[in-house]
Order: sequence, then structure tokens, then C-alpha cells
Amino acid sequence: MMFAIEQINNSSRVLPGLQLGYELHDSCSEPLVALQPSLLFLARRGSSGIALLRDYTEYQPRVAAVIGPHSSDLCLLTAKLFSSFLIPQVSYGASSETLSNTELYPSFYRTVPSDKNMVEAVVLLLSQFGWNWVATVGSDDEYGRGAQALFLSMASTNNICIAFEGLIPDDLTEPNAKTQLENTIKLINSTKVNVIVLLAQTSAAQALLQHSIRMGLGKKVWIGTEAWMVSDIPTTTPNIQSVGTVLGFVTRTGTVPGFREYVAELFRSVTQEEFCRQSWELSRSTDAEELDTPCQQCGNVTLGDIWPMLEVTAVQPVHMAVYSVAHALHRALGCTSKGCPKTPIRSWQLLHFMNTLPFEVNGQSFRFDQSHGTNTGYKLILWAWRDGTVTHLPVGNYDQSLYIRKSQIQFHTADKKEPTSECFKRCQPGQFRRIKGFNLCCYDCTDCSENTWSSTDSTSCSPCPRHQWAPARSTRCHDRGERFLFWDEPLALALLSLAALAAALSAAAALLFLRHLQTPLVQLAGGARSLFALLWLLLQSLSCCLYVGRPGAALCSLQQLSYALCLNGCFSTLVPKALEIALRTEFPRRAPGLLRWVTQGRAWLLVATSMLAQALLCLCHLHLGPDYLVADYESLPSEVLLVCGTQSWAAFALLHSYNSCLAFSCFLCTFMVQTPAGRYNVARGITFATLIYFVVSIFFVVVFTTLRTVLRAVTQICTILATTLGILASFFMPKCYILVFRPDLNTGDYCQNPSEQQPEQDRQ
Repeated sequence: MMFAIEQINNSSRVLPGLQLGYELHDSCSEPLVALQPSLLFLARRGSSGIALLRDYTEYQPRVAAVIGPHSSDLCLLTAKLFSSFLIPQVSYGASSETLSNTELYPSFYRTVPSDKNMVEAVVLLLSQFGWNWVATVGSDDEYGRGAQALFLSMASTNNICIAFEGLIPDDLTEPNAKTQLENTIKLINSTKVNVIVLLAQTSAAQALLQHSIRMGLGKKVWIGTEAWMVSDIPTTTPNIQSVGTVLGFVTRTGTVPGFREYVAELFRSVTQEEFCRQSWELSRSTDAEELDTPCQQCGNVTLGDIWPMLEVTAVQPVHMAVYSVAHALHRALGCTSKGCPKTPIRSWQLLHFMNTLPFEVNGQSFRFDQSHGTNTGYKLILWAWRDGTVTHLPVGNYDQSLYIRKSQIQFHTADKKEPTSECFKRCQPGQFRRIKGFNLCCYDCTDCSENTWSSTDSTSCSPCPRHQWAPARSTRCHDRGERFLFWDEPLALALLSLAALAAALSAAAALLFLRHLQTPLVQLAGGARSLFALLWLLLQSLSCCLYVGRPGAALCSLQQLSYALCLNGCFSTLVPKALEIALRTEFPRRAPGLLRWVTQGRAWLLVATSMLAQALLCLCHLHLGPDYLVADYESLPSEVLLVCGTQSWAAFALLHSYNSCLAFSCFLCTFMVQTPAGRYNVARGITFATLIYFVVSIFFVVVFTTLRTVLRAVTQICTILATTLGILASFFMPKCYILVFRPDLNTGDYCQNPSEQQPEQDRQ
């Protein structure tokens, strides 16, 4: 500090024409000792007392600014005093993050980074080497507790697990301090960690290292900070090389030109008579009320004793602290190259210029950030042993990002590679962490199940949206494909081929019946009504196409209607014939009066009435709840199933119940009819046609109500084809056979209604 002040006083650029004065006090690292000069600095200029005023705007304290102290503990005490009077205080070593609160400490500044920056660097170092199972020990003071709290917070957010956390007693002379250190070493050893983060002051770090050596902790990776890494005290511990590998971060600073020569000149002047005389006169003139703590061993200090200290990183921060105040004075006074005005300046006036403007030191530009600190970055150093002497080997840098020259680091392991220290391994993409045991940081890696995904090293698997899917152990979701009965798939082609066959048979039978429309056999089957039935069977066969391809809302509502209406068109033509047969066989005496209602033109009226009733039921079905398009995301793992769902089973039953009633009526009218030998039994065809319908319908209802796959459409197609082919095979094909291959049977004698045989039977 003296060197910086003398540089400024001898410079014509910073404060030309002004001479800075100063007072030096040794805090002895004791709060009470540091408090005494702090109170003295607050005294009114020219006195030794602090005035009590309402307004301190014009108050002129003894000093314009304060440089120091070095430790965070002392700064937390003194910063509250100086902030109350808005006196600038610039520390060159206090790194506690608490001091970054500018509301509590508005006039506190520092020329070193805060512990938050250092802890960020430590966490990045652990992450780059993959060390996620570590122990952390701090000194029981403001520096150690604050730094450890920051480290624990950042470690948890970076997937670094803390196997042990502890504090080293602040007073190592206490009786239980040794026991506490021994317990700390035992607990660290029980965790099986290979990396220890030591956030402590020099004396506390030395005590822990000594006990680890004495108790045989074994070689570990020790990650330290500037508080003890650059000190020569821990390195003098016997057998210190057995602790393992020591890595740590120190503030990145530059050299101060001319400082070594200045110190050497001071030591030469100590031996001169003039220096001793001035020192004696100065000590006699000092006010006895002021603090006077003479150093008892200072007379025995040589240049060789302090020479190593000239290389430490604390030299430039002190130099920067003095220059920051000098530049603020330069701007507050309005100095020019010719000189500075002799106007009085208040301490609080310096704060504006320290907050907003940069300052220059030895050609480098610096400025205080929003937290009133300077972040010059860090160097990663390694304790490298050469001939029993430790050297601080730079192996990396940190300035917002960490760069490590790993090839220059030789670890204590047999292969000189970094050891592992992990309770878990990084999970691969598509896996998540499943906690095992009692420690929340220890877990197994488990594959994500289907339809879930995870990124690298996730704590859980995220479900895919409904419209997407994912296979097991997936890192992302994929869009679902649509699944329905495609036109080009083999099953659809096979069913459509059968539908085409059924349609062709219906058309062929219709043409054949049309050609032989006036023959006895066709007239016995119903005549033109048979052509009408075959036409509806043809349409029913073609309706199979409604179930193939991508379904839609309109298509779904049309499917059940087409089946019910086409089937009704067929059964409506069979009902008059079934009633005619029943009247002729069961009620022969009343038949002549009733047959006119089920034959000839009135039979068509019955058909039309039946179809009209079915059409009304179709309208009711549309009103109560038509089938609708269902997007099923659950049935298939990777596709969305598009099917037509039943909205109302009551409407479904109402729609198809009428056809069932017609079929049941036809069955009741024909199943007991007996036909003499040698005569064609037209009733048997109706009986088997309705019987086939019932069997198919039973299977259809059972399967249709339980299926929620693409086979639902297949089931409906099969039902349509089975019903159509069953009616064709049982009622129409036998007649076609006679028309084509046995035309000799197409006679009036063979093709007679059952009642026409009754008289002959009576005569016998």
C-alpha cells in the first residue's frame, strides 16, 4: 500500500499537486483490534471523537477512504460501520458472498472475486473430471461457512453428491478440537470418497492435513482455494506429499512493476541511522489515545523471510485498491493535467465515481461490477513436488468457463490418471436415475419404458404426448402413424375379393332370375320381389367398401345404416312369401281371404312399409347416437387406431332389432312346413337363410362389442359377407342350380306351393 501511495504522490497524472496521506494499522486478525482503528477513522477530522448529527452530509471524517482489511470476518464487522457513514472501504482479500449485498454494505468494495465465482470454478472442475461423490470440509468462520454453503447449493444443482460435510473448529486449542478433527477424518474414510473439497483458512487446512496423514487417510484428491493453497505453512507439514494430489484455484493477477525493488530498498534503509531517528520521532509524536500495537518480532525480519511473499496474489489487489480510491478522488475533484483544485471533498461523493467509471492500473483497465467486486478470473494450480519442494504449477484457467491442461496433471494413481470418485455413473440417454439405499445421491440407471423418454442423466422419464410414442430407452418421442384397414393390405384385399364374389353372385343370380322371371320356379320364389332382394344383396356386398380406408365421421355414421337398410331390403321381400306359406299350410280355410294381402301387388306394399319402418329407425339411430370416429391411443404402442365407435348401444340395438324381428317371423312361418317328396320346398330356403342370419348375428354381437382394434372393421365385413353368402347359398343358389342345370324341374308340378298338395293328401 505504501508503494502505491508513493507512486501516486510522485505521479503527475493521477492527483497532480496533491499528496495522499495514510495511516497503517495491524488488525492482528482480531475483531476487537480491527474495531479500534475503524472507530478512529470515523472521528471528525482534527479530533478523536465521533460527532452525533442528524445529517452527516457535511460530516468530514478523519479519512476519505479505507483500504482493507484482508479477511471476510473483519470486513463484515467494519463494513457496517463505514457503510453507515458512506465511507469507501476497499478490501483486497475479503471474498465472502455476503459482502456482495450492496444494500447492506453500500460503500464496500473489493479487488478480488467473490466466493461465488470460486465455487463455480470448483464445481466445473469436479464436473469435468466426473467426480460426483465428494466430501467437503470448511473452516468454522465466515469464509469457510459461506463458501461451503455456496458449494453445497451449486453441487446439488450440478448432480454432485456430498458424501460428507463438516467444519474445522475455529479455535484449534480447544480440548475437543482434536476429537472433532479425528471424527471428521474417520467419517471421510467411511464414505470411500477420493475427492475432498477443502474450503478453509491456512491454520484450519494445516490441522486437517496433519490429522489425515497421522490417521492414514490415504491419498486423495484435495481441491483447495487461495486461502491455503499459496501459503507455505501447509507445505511444511511432515510427510505432506502422502496426502495425494492437491489442486486449487487462485486469483489471476499480474505483477506490480518495481515493487520488489521498492521492498529491497526499504530493507536497506532500515540499517541507516536516519531511518531509525525518524522512526523514533514518529513513535514519540503518536497520540497515546490512538491504537499502538508494536510488533515484537519485526526487528528480526530479513528480506529473505518475506521474499516469497512478494510473489503471492495479494500484491496486485492491494495496489488496485489504492488506485481505485485515487482515481475516484481524481474525478470527484475534477483534476486536470495541470493540477487538482484544493476544494474539500466528502467521502460519500467518491461512491458515484467508484460505481460507474473504470480505473487504470499499470496500463490495465478495471471496474467494479454491480456487486462492487472485480472478477479477474482464476488460475488452476497443482502442487508439483520437485526435490522435496512444492511449486505451484499452472494447469488451467477459469474466466466464465474452465480450461484444463489435463496432460500436465500427474495424479497420485499408479497410471498417473485421474481417480474415480462416484456413487453413481452418468446415465445414458434414454435412462433415468432410480435411487438406491439411503443416500439420495446413489442410484441405478434404469431404462425408460415405452411411450416415455429422457435426455442425458435425467431424474425421471417424461411421458410422450398422446399423438406421439417412443420405444423403450428413447431420447425423444416420434409421431404416431395412423392404423386402420388399408386398401392395399392382404387382409383387406382378401375381404374385398370375397365381397366382389358375393356381388358377382348376386348380379348373376339377378340376371338369371330376370331371364326366367315368368317360369314357375322364379314365381314360386317371389318373382320380381326376388330380383329386388338380389339387388339389395348386391348393394350389401358393395357396402363392404365403406369399412376399408381411413374412416371419417360421415363414413362411420353410414356403416351401420347401410348394413341395416340393405338387409332389410332383402328380408322385406321374404316376409310376404313366409306369410303366404304360413297361411297356406297352417290356416288353409282362412288363406283365400288373407292371401291377397301378401301376394301380387299388395305384397309390394308390405315391402315398402317394412322398408319405411327401417328408414325411420335409421333416423332414430342418427338422432339418438350415430357411430363416431374414435382415435384410440392405447391399443397400439406406436400407432393411433382409427375406428368407428358405438355412441349409443340402445340406438344400435334399436337399429338392428327390426331386421331380427323380420328374420324371426320368417323362421317361425317356415321351419315347420312339410313338403311332399318330389316337390320343391321353398320354405326350407327361407328357414336356412334366417337361421344363418341368427348364427352370424350372435357371433357378430359378441365379437363386435369386445373388439377395439382394426379387426372391428374386419368383423363387420365378415358379418356382411357371411350373411350375404348365406342367404345366396340357402335361398337363391339352389334355384339357380335348377334354372341352369335342371331346367326339366322348372315345371308347375314340381314348383307348387305346399297348400296345393293338400287335396291329394286328403284323398289318400
